[in-house]
Amino acid sequence: MPTSPSDKALRRDRTALAHKVRYAVLNPSRIAPYVRRGARDTWLRLKHPGHVAYYRAVMASDTARNPEAAVGSRTHDRWLALGAMQYEYLLGHGLSPAHRMLDIGCGNLRAGWRFIDHLDSGNYYGIDISPDILISAKQTLTRFHLQDKVPHLTLTQDLTLDFLPAGHFDVVHAHSVFSHSPLDVIDECLSHVGRVLRPGGFFDFTFDRTEGDEHQVLREDFYYRTETLIALAEKRGLHGRFMDDWETREHGQSKIRVSAEPFAS
Repeated sequence: MPTSPSDKALRRDRTALAHKVRYAVLNPSRIAPYVRRGARDTWLRLKHPGHVAYYRAVMASDTARNPEAAVGSRTHDRWLALGAMQYEYLLGHGLSPAHRMLDIGCGNLRAGWRFIDHLDSGNYYGIDISPDILISAKQTLTRFHLQDKVPHLTLTQDLTLDFLPAGHFDVVHAHSVFSHSPLDVIDECLSHVGRVLRPGGFFDFTFDRTEGDEHQVLREDFYYRTETLIALAEKRGLHGRFMDDWETREHGQSKIRVSAEPFAS
C-alpha cells in the first residue's frame, strides 16, 4: 500500500476555505502571487473556454517569464534534478537505446534531452500543446548539441495521437501532464494510447493523488484518486498498476503504468 506522500496530505482538499486560510497564514509571501495568478487564469478562461486552448495560453504566459519555471522547476538545479529523476527511473525499468519513445507533454526537454541522448537517432518523439515551450525545447536541444539524434518535436491540438503509427512505441511517457488535465482529456489519451503501443510496451504517467474528494485548483492542478484513473484505463481495455517504487523519490506526484497486456504477478 503506498505510504508517500503523507496520509494527511493525501486527504487535503485545497479548495476548502479552511485550507486556504491556513495556507495563507503559513505562507504570507505567496498570497500576492496566488491572487495575481488567479486573476490571470480567470481572464484566460474567459478568452479560451476549451481546456487545451486555455492551458496553451497559460503556458505561453509562463514560458514568456521563464521556460524552466513553466514546466514546474523553480531553479535550474531543480530543472536538472527532475529531468534526471525521470530519466533514471525509466533507465532502471529497462529503457534501451533501441526503444522508441513517445514523450507526451515534452515541455522544454527537462527530461527529454537525456532521453534523446540515450536513445538511438530518431527514436524520440516529443509532443506538446504549447508552441512557445517547443521553441524552448529546440533551444535545449541545441544547447546540449543533440541535433544529430534527429528527435521529433511536434505541436499537437489534442491527445488522440491520430497522426502517429500504430504499434510503434515501446515506451509512452507523460510527466506532469495529467496533473494539469480534466478527466475528459485523460480519457481521450487512454482511449488512443493503446493503439500506438508495441506489444509489451507501456505507458507511464504521473498524477496528483488524493485519497479524499477529487478536486482542482484554478483549473490548472487536478487531484485524482488512484482507483479512478486505473478504472478509466480498464474501461479503455488497458491494465493499470500503481508504481510503488516511484513513491520513494522526492516528487510530489504519483505514477501509474498502463499496458495492453496484463502485468506479471
